[in-house]
Amino acid sequence: MMDEWLKNQIFAIHALSGVGSVALGTALTYPLDTIKTLIQVGSGSNKQLTTAQVLKRVRYFSGNTGLYNGFLWLAVGRTFGVGARFGTYEILTAFYKDGREDNYVYVSEALLAGLVAGVAEALISSPFELIKLRAQVTSASRIPSSASLTEKGAVAPVIQRLLRGYIPDVKALNSSVGLLSTLTTKHPNMTSALQEYPWMMTGSGRPPSVFSVRKPSEVISLEGWGALWRGLRSGVVRDSVFGGIFFSTWQSLHRAMLDWKAVGMDPEPRSDDEIGPLSPWAVSLAAGVSGSVAAAASHCFDTAKSRSQCIVLPKFVSRERKLLKWGRPGNRFERLTGIHPADRNLLFRGLGLRMARSGIASFIMVGSYFLTVDRLA
Repeated sequence: MMDEWLKNQIFAIHALSGVGSVALGTALTYPLDTIKTLIQVGSGSNKQLTTAQVLKRVRYFSGNTGLYNGFLWLAVGRTFGVGARFGTYEILTAFYKDGREDNYVYVSEALLAGLVAGVAEALISSPFELIKLRAQVTSASRIPSSASLTEKGAVAPVIQRLLRGYIPDVKALNSSVGLLSTLTTKHPNMTSALQEYPWMMTGSGRPPSVFSVRKPSEVISLEGWGALWRGLRSGVVRDSVFGGIFFSTWQSLHRAMLDWKAVGMDPEPRSDDEIGPLSPWAVSLAAGVSGSVAAAASHCFDTAKSRSQCIVLPKFVSRERKLLKWGRPGNRFERLTGIHPADRNLLFRGLGLRMARSGIASFIMVGSYFLTVDRLA
């Protein structure tokens, strides 16, 4: 009975330490993530936003607190996602280590386990990242006031049902109607009739702005449940590459530090257990370096995912594409990984910021985890 109670207490300590370390690492590096995301989605082929420009825009529209828009969504998503990543990795490596005298994992095994762990993380964290990204974009966007929205006029019933909370550009819509007014028709109210058609709902043919569809209920109502996993292809590749590079690099550095520690020991250690554990500082530093390397290797897929999640795609457009058997643009690699060919020159925007954010967050998460466990247990 006492042994079972101790096991439950130790498990609770590790779980609380893990949640707290992920939340702390996310909180301290979230402004870097906001700036990185805005550079990714706001830059064009002929325009590249700088960190100073992004900071100035966010402070102008939302103040300094705008840098933390969407933080709770990312904190929750990363708690589940990182937990799935490390949990899947530990389960897979337990099979590799089974039957070995020392608990050694080869670098190739760590790479494969990390690739699988990244898939689990991507599936869990994708919905949280989409809501987080749209909150970040909103922090740097000019949102029309309620008075200006009222001046645009009433919304047709079908528009109001399908585009809940969105006011179309009625001026552009009426201009389109005027171009079609030469058609011979006996309809008593041609303008209202044309406004009932889905392809006329957004006036100029452009989809609603991101800040108009940023809440989960709005996303599901307009774009459907599948929109929560938009960019899943690039997200799975990103997290798989990140997980594989992260764990393999960490395992390589861990092995190198163990060998360095074993130098000069007499007698020469026959296993890792005789060498002893590494210091939390060394393990945290290795995690930080591994996080930066993994972020650099997977950054182009992160940009592709961020840009795809910033696109509002109504349900009727998705259905239309399915009916027309709309094919994905780009070459075979781009179609497989979810990269749009128009983003080829933008894939490495914000690379330094993501490397810094990932490295610092990994260092803080691992360091605070070991420190908390050491204090509590």
